Amino acid sequence: MAISAIIAAAGSGERFGAGFPKALIQLADKTLLEHAIASLAPVVNQLIVTAPAGFEKQISELVGDGITVVTGGSTRSASVRNALAVVTGEFVLVHDAARALASSDLASRVIAELKSGHVAVVPAVAVVDTIKVTNAQGFVVSTPDRASLVSIQTPQGFKTQSLRDAHAAHAEATDDAALIEATGGQVKVITGEDRALKITTPADLNTALTMLNLGRVIHTGIGTDAHAFGKGRPMWLAGLHWPDEEGVEGHSDGDVAAHAICDALFAATSLGDLGSNFGTDRPEYAGASGTRLLEETLKMVTDAGYEISNVTVQIIGNRPKIGKRRAEAIAAISKALGGAQVSVSATTTDGMGLTGEGKGIAAIATALVYKQ
Repeated sequence: MAISAIIAAAGSGERFGAGFPKALIQLADKTLLEHAIASLAPVVNQLIVTAPAGFEKQISELVGDGITVVTGGSTRSASVRNALAVVTGEFVLVHDAARALASSDLASRVIAELKSGHVAVVPAVAVVDTIKVTNAQGFVVSTPDRASLVSIQTPQGFKTQSLRDAHAAHAEATDDAALIEATGGQVKVITGEDRALKITTPADLNTALTMLNLGRVIHTGIGTDAHAFGKGRPMWLAGLHWPDEEGVEGHSDGDVAAHAICDALFAATSLGDLGSNFGTDRPEYAGASGTRLLEETLKMVTDAGYEISNVTVQIIGNRPKIGKRRAEAIAAISKALGGAQVSVSATTTDGMGLTGEGKGIAAIATALVYKQ
């Protein structure tokens, strides 16, 4: 059951007052769009981003080759319809880039409900304020019982064909679930999360920044790894097998991206380094996969009382070309790290050194962790 995801990122950001698309606003170390991608990439098979007209190239360069970018429409519904045209999954999530901090867990719970047989699934939180209905003159008409009211969030999940049919039957709505409702379909509501707030104003951005830190002491670490190519060895990189590439020498499988991330996590938590934990004096790790080392590193970090906020890794080498498998690599690393947010990038050294001369491959990683 393949899962696609549409990230609606074509909004102008007029209410925010930034002067450029809201999805490109910076929140800590990443744009709102990059935060949204980092949460969805580990749990979906296809990612599609709707971009404002004129910003397609900029957003394509930002998100990389593994993500499809389509031009958004004049309304949110029009943008989603443009993206639906290229959706390949049996199910589709529709998510607002403005809800940048919605977690992978929330998306996974929406998907689980879809797979159980529901046509449409939306997350929601209880309304805590008293709501008044007013008329054009500014007078209260009625006061709904807030016990039955919820505030809807994204990502919202749908059976793809049902959503296509709903868009064909009804042109516009403030969210896609309303289109399903208009066609008589049932919408399942699940418990949302505070992190999935919609960032519309600078005050919302400040709230999101607070949620990222939550008053905790942050620890950072840097890790590096490099290996020379070795004939007859399979290539494992970023938790993935690259069947058409020559692998590297090493005690384990030589996954430089995974090794650099492990070292960064060990550095951030003062738990030694790759050699002291998985070195040649530990024969049980001979030939071990990068995924296994990431999983064991996660256990050590967790047992020491830390939680991973996010990791980034940059792969350095002439080959393999990372772009087309970037989303797949992010998903593999994130899964091994228990759903942590992951960023993967790549670069070359312009013909200089081990990597530039095509003799090997390297990686550098950073990790951000905090005490639980």
